Amino acid sequence: MNAPISTRPRRRRPLRRAQLSDEVAGHLRAAIMSGTLRPGTFIRLDETAAELGVSVTPVREALLKLRGEGMVQLEPHRGHVVLPLTRQDIQDIFWLQKTIARELAAAATAHITDAQIDELERTNDALAAAVGSAGAEAIADIEFAFHRVFNHAGGRIKLAWFLLNAARYMPALVYAGDPEWGAAAVASHRRLIAALRRRDAAAVTEHTVWQFTDAAQRLTEMLERAGIFD
Repeated sequence: MNAPISTRPRRRRPLRRAQLSDEVAGHLRAAIMSGTLRPGTFIRLDETAAELGVSVTPVREALLKLRGEGMVQLEPHRGHVVLPLTRQDIQDIFWLQKTIARELAAAATAHITDAQIDELERTNDALAAAVGSAGAEAIADIEFAFHRVFNHAGGRIKLAWFLLNAARYMPALVYAGDPEWGAAAVASHRRLIAALRRRDAAAVTEHTVWQFTDAAQRLTEMLERAGIFD
């Protein structure tokens, strides 16, 4: 089974950023985590490079990164094949994110300013307006902006960086393309903002953790429906 990658809308723009291999790895990782690239699929260098509008070199470098993450395996004389994804993998990925997010939530409650809370509210209003009317990429960008403000509010920037790296295993466009998820995210953010205004650390942590629990459940159910765990 051979396949190029397509996790974004059909109209593409060539990738021209400095770290092309990271960009390509992000595309491949999202395709694997969303089930677009199924276990047992061989990732062909030429086809993937053409699909993403890059040369073969960043694709090769991206596959090396993914081999280190245990997402693909090099089979001699055949190429790189997607490894199985398990329910435990999903649980582990989101457990790590929840563990880091708890610490960031506590720090944010203690240190966030009223101006930052106002910014969160404006961003969430923009998210509410975008859900159901904007494209998945625009929605994902707004969601990212919301969590960037929240995760940096406590001043623990290095810890926020670790969460950012753990979050790269979440197929953001899959979530952003689901209006049901979007509505749930907006409602969850509103509860989170209200808890921040009260400086209620327990409630802030609860609402933060819920978002990762919900995301894990949605992804697991989607992959189950797709037969990825079979």
